[in-house]
Amino acid sequence: MQPNTPHSSRIPSSSNSIAPGHPAETRAAAGPSARVVAAASYLLREANSCCVGAAAARNRTASSRPKARHGLPYLHTGVGTLTIPPAARAIDWGGGVAGSGLGNTVQRGHLPLLRVCLVPAALAAAMAPVATELKLGKKINEGKTKEVYELPDLAGCVLMQSKDQITAGNAARKDHMEGKAAISNTTTSCVFQLLHESGIKTAFVRKHGDTAFIAAQCEMIPIEWVCRRIATGSFLKRNPGVKEGYKFYPPKIEMFYKDDAANDPQWSEEQLIEAKFCFAGLTIGQTEVDIMAHSTQAIFEILEKSWFPQNCTLVDMKIEFGVNITTKEIVLADVIDNDSWRLWPSGDRSQQKDKQSYRDLKEVTPEALQMVKRNFEWVAERVELLLKTKSHGRVVVLMGSSSDLGHCEKIKKACANFGIPCELRVTSAHKGPDETLRIKAEYEGDGIPTVFVAVAGRSNGLGPVLSGNTSYPVVNCPPLSADWGPQDVWSSLRLPSGLGCPTILSPEGAAQFAAQIFGLSNHLVWAKLRSSMLNTWISLKQADKKLRECTL
Repeated sequence: MQPNTPHSSRIPSSSNSIAPGHPAETRAAAGPSARVVAAASYLLREANSCCVGAAAARNRTASSRPKARHGLPYLHTGVGTLTIPPAARAIDWGGGVAGSGLGNTVQRGHLPLLRVCLVPAALAAAMAPVATELKLGKKINEGKTKEVYELPDLAGCVLMQSKDQITAGNAARKDHMEGKAAISNTTTSCVFQLLHESGIKTAFVRKHGDTAFIAAQCEMIPIEWVCRRIATGSFLKRNPGVKEGYKFYPPKIEMFYKDDAANDPQWSEEQLIEAKFCFAGLTIGQTEVDIMAHSTQAIFEILEKSWFPQNCTLVDMKIEFGVNITTKEIVLADVIDNDSWRLWPSGDRSQQKDKQSYRDLKEVTPEALQMVKRNFEWVAERVELLLKTKSHGRVVVLMGSSSDLGHCEKIKKACANFGIPCELRVTSAHKGPDETLRIKAEYEGDGIPTVFVAVAGRSNGLGPVLSGNTSYPVVNCPPLSADWGPQDVWSSLRLPSGLGCPTILSPEGAAQFAAQIFGLSNHLVWAKLRSSMLNTWISLKQADKKLRECTL
């Protein structure tokens, strides 16, 4: 289908950041030179490890001129100082670095203040220039509420452009709603950002302006996956005898084949497998169906948990998957906006804020449309709050000796993966019990929820002493040696009565246990845990498929 606008049309970009680590950002568009890729790799690698001078760097402005350090110019990144080697200085920086939002402001090797540190170094090998404007290619597809355009300057990416249109009943009802495109785009961008930061694989790259976002190009799988916690809507019509409000534990998964002419008929897993669909070279078989089903449940549960702090019940939702044409992976694609779910504030259907309020209209009047729009705006305002949490916590690792630092650093690194701050301290319950209790009291006194992790080999007195003197959780994570480990571990396992101090030998396991504690009240931590479970399950499923294919 040819676009309504010429191929030379351009849409101004926004300053919104790229979703870090997204596959769509891991290749060069328009064939950037090897020197540019090498320079981007160097800068991002340095940014990821740069911590010194953070406070001073934050006070510098984007207009600061490059200075000299050991004969080399350096730049400010917002987290520290990066020294540019001669090889990188020789680069022509015109176009900037993808994901940095630099555009054409980069001149003669000097970068303004930016968030380079937020982009993983692994992306550097494929960073493509992002211009201040996007050149639109041909229109690939057009749906009831959006248009999809090729992006010639961003290979493997498309622009998802929302419309000011609202529909119901496969467009049997259709109305223009001024501002809906911006509202829907805000909702989708926030939801995809939350899911991406949790670890869910999505097609979302970054928001672009008020009414569009950039996504990895996918070949869409023509199935709507529906996940339900509460029975309502069409489920009641298809299942007479089930009362509205019936709750599904676990959530109920259904799938519907996208066919407007046939009213999107419900399909079974067997029908989907027997269809033998192939998208971007990936045949949809049992493994792929299982991955989409498990992903649908995990995505629903993450969003359900995220809405709880807003006193809002996620009743059900529909999502779609596609196969990324570059990575050949199944990813969450399309959009998730207020057309995609049912939301009941306080669990009360009469307060519904989703598109059902439009479906239920007996007559569409300007006043009624304004009511629907206010509902959509209500959701768009609150969906931004899903990216935040009022609950905070930290892990404090106490080691009996600085020789255990390597073991403790693994705990700290694992905590960072869950977004949990972690502090390391050195104290011995045997040699300085007064100091141990003083440090413990220091963290009890500031009101921040804390999990203590005791790291002590040989005779572990640290964990039991802490556990016996604090109401905060304490976890033993002893660094066992090959020679004496079987004997030393008993000092962590055999505790006096009245102490509750579990022992976890793996540093990563200790961090995960702390995350599970914080996840009870912090939906962002819980989302990372749930996503990690999903990704582990998917990797095992894919490994099994690969092994069977090799055997056959």
